[in-house]
Amino acid sequence: MATPCLGQIFISDREADSLDWTRADSMIVRQLRSKGIRFSHNNSVTLLTSGQEKFDDLFRAIDQARSSIHLEYFNFRNDSINEELIRHLAAKVREGVEVRAVFDGFGNASNNQPMKRRHLKAIREKGIEIYEFKPLEFPWLHDIFNRDHRKIVVIDGKVAYTGGMNVADYYIKGTKVVGAWHDMHCRIEGDEVNTLQRIFLRMWYLASGRQVSGAKYYRGISNADYMSGLKPDTCQSAGHKMVGIINREPQVSNEIIRYFYINAINNAKDSIKIINPYFTLSRKLKQALKNAAGRGVKVEIMLSVKSDIPLTPDCGFYNAHQLMKAGCRIWMYKPGFHHTKIILVDGQFCTIGSANLNARSLRWDREENAVIIDRETTRELDQLFEHEKQDSFLLTEESWDAWRTPWQKFRGWIAHLLAPLL
Repeated sequence: MATPCLGQIFISDREADSLDWTRADSMIVRQLRSKGIRFSHNNSVTLLTSGQEKFDDLFRAIDQARSSIHLEYFNFRNDSINEELIRHLAAKVREGVEVRAVFDGFGNASNNQPMKRRHLKAIREKGIEIYEFKPLEFPWLHDIFNRDHRKIVVIDGKVAYTGGMNVADYYIKGTKVVGAWHDMHCRIEGDEVNTLQRIFLRMWYLASGRQVSGAKYYRGISNADYMSGLKPDTCQSAGHKMVGIINREPQVSNEIIRYFYINAINNAKDSIKIINPYFTLSRKLKQALKNAAGRGVKVEIMLSVKSDIPLTPDCGFYNAHQLMKAGCRIWMYKPGFHHTKIILVDGQFCTIGSANLNARSLRWDREENAVIIDRETTRELDQLFEHEKQDSFLLTEESWDAWRTPWQKFRGWIAHLLAPLL
């Protein structure tokens, strides 16, 4: 029988002194606990590595809901997958299940198929409670800050989904601009479902003005054993994974996600692997990655050649070139757009969530990441990273010059000056 790793045991304060706190996973737990983050030790985490996998699993779980379904997304794009979601939710309302949904006003307005008043009216007529957080209002400038960029679904208070995907069919179909759209989500079962539920209910109050509380919305002693047909967590550590939720709430926990990333990088002794779509980086994050490579840590970063927005990727490419010169290995992913947001450290812990490595995510928006202290889940993500290398090219001075024109390089330099605004 394998010896339990840190993610498989409960650590009391009395036992803490006997642990090796020089390990990266132990260090990040201690650092996050000092900021008020609580970890639980009875979680399963199932990785959903494509849009098809995410929505298939989510719809199966929704169809088996008995009490409540709560959804919080940056946007629900008005397309075929949203129509399918509403169909499943409306069926549950008819069975007496409470369905609540929150979406962000800026997120809705900024996607190319927004929900309009008539769409929301039709959804509400089906018995689904849906509210918009911070609708855009004149003069609009203040409305681009402090958005709700989180992606959370909680079903019956027992099963939760989180990650980088909104509700949009391009996660399955791709887009004309970038082709295939790659992203990551996960399903969590265990006590961290309660944390995600608390985040949702706070946002529900902010958006709707309605208080919702009660034991029925939280995970009790029993798990959601009545659900079947969901993708299983096949790790030996399933049901025993150590997970903590880092939640960026403006004026409450402004620095927590930035704090996590900087400390995770600074703690690394062996390896760091990152996939992130908007790699604009703060000065401290960039320096932390350079320092890690300088002390012998194998730093590997994967960015997409293609992107869905202008200018921001130019800044990311500029940073990639600078980090390459500092000793980091940069992989440029070619087919489609990699919107995945993960970091793996020393093969010991990882994170999956909504936060990008840009100013918007780290300084302004409401974001949420699951920090997973588990070697087996980290190994699953490592296998994904290694597989994606097959469709990537390694950035070198030669490939940099062949790929980026002088104008594109200059544009990247200009973009990096604007990083605090991107």
